[in-house]
Amino acid sequence: MTTDDVLAAWTTELAEALGLPADATIDIGVVLDLARDAAHGVARPAAPLTTFLVGYAAGLRGGTDGDLSDAVATATRLAAARAEQDGA
Repeated sequence: MTTDDVLAAWTTELAEALGLPADATIDIGVVLDLARDAAHGVARPAAPLTTFLVGYAAGLRGGTDGDLSDAVATATRLAAARAEQDGA
């Protein structure tokens, strides 16, 4: 089983256990890219914290794809600015 297969299976299992709709759009690549940007732009432990906060904020705003995209864009922009500020 490849890493992609494991992540897809885990995502499906966890989404179901959390009661997310079966048709929920979960873009694993976007989440991993966001985690990477936070880890490299801020600090490694910022990756899970950032992904949690982005999901939480998107959910509070309504949980639409647009809400999620906006939250991801904000976090990505802030992580890039932090990296630039710190000379990373």
